Amino acid sequence: MASRLPVHRFSEQHLRVLPRFAHGSRTVSIGGRRSLTSVALRKCMKTTSKPSSSLLQVPALGSNVARTNLSRFGGYQVRTYADSVVKVPQMAESITEGTLKQFSKQVGDYVERDEEIATIETDKIDVSVNAPESGTIKELLVNEEDTVTVGQDLARIELGGAPEGKPEEATEKPKEPAATEQPKTTPQPEQPKAPEPTKAPAPSAKASPAEAPKKSQPADDAKPSPTGREERRVKMNRMRLRIAERLKQSQNTAASLTTFNEVDMSSLMEFRKLYKEDVLKKTGVKLGFMSAFSRACVLAMKDVPAVNASIEGPNGGDTIVYRDYVDISVAVATEKGLVTPVVRNAESMDLVGIEKSIADLGKKARDNKLTIEDMAGGSFTISNGGVFGSLMGTPIINIPQTAVLGLHATKDRPVAVNGKIEIRPMMYLALTYDHRLLDGREAVTFLVKVKQYIEDPRLMLLG
Repeated sequence: MASRLPVHRFSEQHLRVLPRFAHGSRTVSIGGRRSLTSVALRKCMKTTSKPSSSLLQVPALGSNVARTNLSRFGGYQVRTYADSVVKVPQMAESITEGTLKQFSKQVGDYVERDEEIATIETDKIDVSVNAPESGTIKELLVNEEDTVTVGQDLARIELGGAPEGKPEEATEKPKEPAATEQPKTTPQPEQPKAPEPTKAPAPSAKASPAEAPKKSQPADDAKPSPTGREERRVKMNRMRLRIAERLKQSQNTAASLTTFNEVDMSSLMEFRKLYKEDVLKKTGVKLGFMSAFSRACVLAMKDVPAVNASIEGPNGGDTIVYRDYVDISVAVATEKGLVTPVVRNAESMDLVGIEKSIADLGKKARDNKLTIEDMAGGSFTISNGGVFGSLMGTPIINIPQTAVLGLHATKDRPVAVNGKIEIRPMMYLALTYDHRLLDGREAVTFLVKVKQYIEDPRLMLLG
């Protein structure tokens, strides 16, 4: 049975071929099983006589249809603007869901193609959702803080809506001067009423709403003042939850043990002082200490390759994986938590190359622009707690890696040098390692090697 609906009440449920048209009226009969296409519409229109100048609105699957005068295809003209559905993009193989943190655009806003409309927070990074096409946001299909999965519909965009928004703004602007002209006319009749004493308190009553927020502020300040004991409960974001899960997994999996040593930073600081300006002028890279420690670790791994290995397999692992490459994970503190972007193939880089890679990754982390690829993998980690003033600590292994080197603050301390007491800039080094793979002899040997390369950087040229 074909249904007969007024033009203004068509819904997307009537998505079938038009078997007949009712001319001279404002209704269209819709039925059948075939999908409505422009070709089928032309064929239907050719079989009909010339229609009147009534309006026709025909719905199409997933699209909005504009009503126009009947002028084409035998008197009919149908204009369609397809809707585009914005979906949750692919994030990574290991990430299938996230939390929609915010919509940067709202219903009615016009967006250009590839313009960001939402942000999804995942376990590792924030993912931007961009508009697939230009148009006007018609509907938001999820709420902020909702959990969304890959491929889920987020919003609906009506294509081709830009030209319609511009004249609306133009029509709103002339209304503003009209509103400004009204207050200019009102003060004229108020001038004779101004001297009346009875109406003087009236404006003060009108000003009372402006004073209302001022009264609410001391009320808010008064709440914590009596006791000073308050509690706030804030839900942990996905990154913090993931960090907590990974750290606890490390403690439950690895047989962690930490060995310490101290290193004299005099030679490295002198080396940096001599060449940092030349390096900065030639390459634009600020020479720091992280590149030297990274290079020292790469050279020390040649003598102790197990530091760069890992354990894989079921039931805690039954296979050792040795690597010919060194991917160093560099711990970077951000507002949302600790991230570890990876400097890949560090064994093939010089000091300047390593320093540049670390600086680029650090900037991306602070700007919240890290990608999944930037943090995937890693065979060894270096964590520099010294930038925050830490004197000594025991870093936690980044599973499935085997070891992590912790750097700390450099402090002037009295040390014995050739039988004399001298003040030297000293730093404590901490190597936390997985005792399942590394024995104490290998771990201590590795840390002593790093110490030797740092105390005499010229040895790195011979490595």
